[in-house]
Amino acid sequence: MATIDSELECLNELDWQPRCGMEFESEQSAYEFYNMYGRKMGFSIRKYTFGKNRRTGEITSKIFVCSKEGSRSKDKRDVLTIKPRAETRTGCGAQMGIKIDRNKNKFYVNHFVEMHNHPFVRQECTHMLPYQRKISVTQAIEVDLAEESGISLKSSYELLGRQAGGRESLGYTKRDQKNYLRYKRQNKLAYGEAGCVLKYFSDQTLKNPSFFYAVQLDGEEQITNMFWADAKMIIDYGQFGDVLSFDTTYIINKENRQFAVFVGLNHHRETVIFGGALMYDETIDSFVWLFKTFLQAMSGNAPKTIFTDQESAMAKAILHVMPSTYHRLCTWHMMQNALKHVNGVFKGEVKSVLSGFFYEIEEESEFLMAWNHMLDEYNVHENTWLKSIFDLKEKWAYTYVRHAWFAGMKSTQLSETFNATLKEYLKSDLNVAQFFMHFERVVNDKRYKELEAEYDLLYRLVNVKINTKMLIQAREVFHKGYIFGVST
Repeated sequence: MATIDSELECLNELDWQPRCGMEFESEQSAYEFYNMYGRKMGFSIRKYTFGKNRRTGEITSKIFVCSKEGSRSKDKRDVLTIKPRAETRTGCGAQMGIKIDRNKNKFYVNHFVEMHNHPFVRQECTHMLPYQRKISVTQAIEVDLAEESGISLKSSYELLGRQAGGRESLGYTKRDQKNYLRYKRQNKLAYGEAGCVLKYFSDQTLKNPSFFYAVQLDGEEQITNMFWADAKMIIDYGQFGDVLSFDTTYIINKENRQFAVFVGLNHHRETVIFGGALMYDETIDSFVWLFKTFLQAMSGNAPKTIFTDQESAMAKAILHVMPSTYHRLCTWHMMQNALKHVNGVFKGEVKSVLSGFFYEIEEESEFLMAWNHMLDEYNVHENTWLKSIFDLKEKWAYTYVRHAWFAGMKSTQLSETFNATLKEYLKSDLNVAQFFMHFERVVNDKRYKELEAEYDLLYRLVNVKINTKMLIQAREVFHKGYIFGVST
């Protein structure tokens, strides 16, 4: 390529217009020259026909034509096409032909037709011509990094254009960038969705043998559910897994595939991820398999408490697999369901009506009295949803759960904040390859927040609000212990 570039620079200085007898080291360098000429003039070119030695297969001649040469053949689908492609060909006869000189082993221009039958593109628009556009290897890396960082196509194209000194200097259009990303995604899914997932798991295992994954197969040997956890997730669970939240409310694609995630809180009160799962169905058997697989990854250590949403199949699976684990319903999920089922019944004030039962009433007698008063006031004794949650009151009502141990975790804390985070990173139109790429961003973001919390703990002084000698001295001893490695 360096030879072609230097040759074109030389030709550019001497004569940038084609002429008969002009010589080139290869047919590719001739093509590059005619393409450069087309850009200067304002038209695009394409390869038309060639001649070759039948015995050796060697290219002996070639013709390059204006892209507007000829006419498009009639498409049989024209009748069914709602938006047919715009016609671009005008039967232009401009072309340049080359032929090999065997004595010199070079190609030379043996004929050249200069006249066109159409106007040229303005110089400000020549970078948009089809054969003038190309994404280089370096640019492809930048495009990939932008996508992996969650930057939208529009924003990344604008950013890369600014770096290049203007979009016209990029060498490709936004559509080219979009097509490149689509082609890349199609290649990743070449072996189907299941093949893509298994390849991802295999690649992760090669990076770290402690990466854990498992897939569940149905009777036809098709993947139904899958679970995975990297080494750091497994270590984190060993330290912070006494209380966890299991959430299946996030849908990752148009086929309603459920993404399930096990999360908890670390010693900085930051969300920590223990594992993820893709659920093809949500039957009792699927949840039993998932919870057994989760415990297998975590060396059989069941959590003391698990928060979930209101799901009967899930509850039965937890009781079967983790009978000693306290199952508590997440009040955040319950409030979301209440907004769907009884918001109209409570005249749009469902939160104020139910919040006391969720978070405030301590005595059972007071709870039952207030509940019956609510049923009378709004005449909802026969409401099916209220009946169903009352039967489960031991799993959510503050009256019954306040004495249980939850490591200071609020039932709304994990699911509400983590669902908000997922919405920032994951979209419903992502394919499986994109999902894993962006889920890694979620994990990395959470782990970096833990580093920030560690930094704040070790670098910034503890804020003593009570100005007493004892607390001031305790603060000094605490920080000296960290500085000199003394156990405090």
